[in-house]
Order: sequence, then C-alpha cells, then structure tokens
Amino acid sequence: MMADTPKLLSVKRIWDHADHNAFTDLVRWRDRWWCTCREGGGHVSEYGGLRVIVSDDGEQWQSAALVEQPGLDLRDPKLSVTADGVLMLLGGARDWSEDQRRPLVSMSWFSADGESWYGPWTIGDPDLWLWRVTWHGGLGWSMGYGCGEKRLVRLYRSRCGRVFETVVPSAFDAGYPNETAMLFLEDDTALCLLRRDGDDPSAQLGRAQPPYESWQWTDLGVRIGGPEMIRLSDGRIVAAVRLYDDHVRTSLMWLDPDVGRLTEFLELPSDGDTSYPGLVAHEGELWVSYYSSHEEKTCVYLARIGL
Repeated sequence: MMADTPKLLSVKRIWDHADHNAFTDLVRWRDRWWCTCREGGGHVSEYGGLRVIVSDDGEQWQSAALVEQPGLDLRDPKLSVTADGVLMLLGGARDWSEDQRRPLVSMSWFSADGESWYGPWTIGDPDLWLWRVTWHGGLGWSMGYGCGEKRLVRLYRSRCGRVFETVVPSAFDAGYPNETAMLFLEDDTALCLLRRDGDDPSAQLGRAQPPYESWQWTDLGVRIGGPEMIRLSDGRIVAAVRLYDDHVRTSLMWLDPDVGRLTEFLELPSDGDTSYPGLVAHEGELWVSYYSSHEEKTCVYLARIGL
C-alpha cells in the first residue's frame, strides 16, 4: 500500500427533493452515471419510494424514475448491471400499515434504459433481506440477512435476478449479522465484508473459494455500518463504511484481507444519519455516493477522490 495518499477533490449535493433522501448506490452504465436513493418522510416511515437519478458528467443530475409500490415502504435500493447488460434495482419492502412485524420481502426491478422499470419480482425468503447483488461468472450473488427471528446471513445466487436459489443456508450466525458487501478477486476468491450489531458489534470479513459453500471469517475489531467495497486496478481494496468510534461519520478505509485489517484514510463530510455509499472507480478517480444529515436535512452527496 505504498501509494500516494488519496485526496478529496470535490463533494457535491446531488439530491435533496424529499424530506429524507438516503441509502444510496452508484453505477456507471452506458457512459452515464446512475445513482439511486430512497425518498421518504424519515429514516423509517410508512412510505418509501426508490428514486433513480442520472447524469452525463456527475455535475448536473436529473430524475430518471421513481419506483413505488402502493402501501409499501421501499428501502435501501441497490443498482447493478446483470450478466446480460440490463440495469437491475434491488430493494427491501415493508408494510407498516397494520403490524410492524409483518415480514420484509426483497424485490427486484429491471430496465433497458434506466427510465422504464419492469417488475417487481419477489425474491429470496421472507425476512431474509437480500442486501446487495454482485455479478460474477455470469451469476448474481447476494448475502441475505435475517431481519426477523433468524439472526444469520444466507448466501444466494441467480442467473437472471428474478429467481434466487440458496447456496449456503447459514454462512454466519454469531451476534446480529446483517448488511454486507461482496467482491471477487482475480482467482475467483469471494470476500464478504459483514456488519454485525448486538452485544459484540464488530465487523467480520468472510472468505470462500468456489463453489462458495464453505466460509472462513475473521473479526476485524471495528464497528461499521452500511458497508460497500471495491477493488482498484492496482489490487488495493477500498471499503466505504459508517464509523462510530469518536464520532459518527462516513469514511473510506483500506481493507487488507490477508491480515484482516481496516485502516481509515479519508473521512467524508458527514455526521449523524449517514453512510450507505456506492463506489465506482473511473479514470483515476474514486466516485462515492453517500447520504448525510450534516447540512439542513438528510441529502445525497457525491464525492470524487483522486487516486
């Protein structure tokens, strides 16, 4: 990791149209920037819609779509590009109308142009939230986490994003494991950065070889939230997370998977209700979408970091 220290080049607020704009993701698709977030009345509210915005240059953004389901709070949208080049939107759906313990379901939508979305498909299992889909080897891989009575993470895979099959019923079940980020190395090794809450809220790093049925876990010794990670062209791995130690913030960290260590290298302008980033490496820069409540209200931001 003997490289120049990355520098924060710019931070721009790119979406603030709702009372609460949060839970972001970012992809570059067909030479344009696509960002998604949840719009709602608060961090938890009876209504939540999934906004998709688009930009040619990262400076001027406009709405491409608003995905809604009557009576449901749609949450934590994630974008990915499927094996056949279609844009996929993933989210969780809650019905708060009668009983707060009605099961959460995971849903997926698809678009050929980013504006017209078809779906949803209900995927996975009730109360096992498919948090993010990572495409590798022609398949979509997702760790679903138990948000009901089951406190575990379950590995799924899919060929199309509309039907998911279980690969590992319980990949990790100590404490309260939940949000995840996955990536695949050049030798097909899978890594999983796992948020863990409960009495011992320390993050875990999972590692598995094909066919990804056996996982080994390392305790990273730090509490994180909203994890995402990306492998740069030089092999370094960047993790973007919420940190909780001396103050809550969204930060970028180096992940060393060989020794099991996270090292903070850049704090983004943030505070309070914050994190849930998206990461894209493009032309020597790292582009980061995230949300924060450090200015006026909870808004979506885009940071550019020189690598």
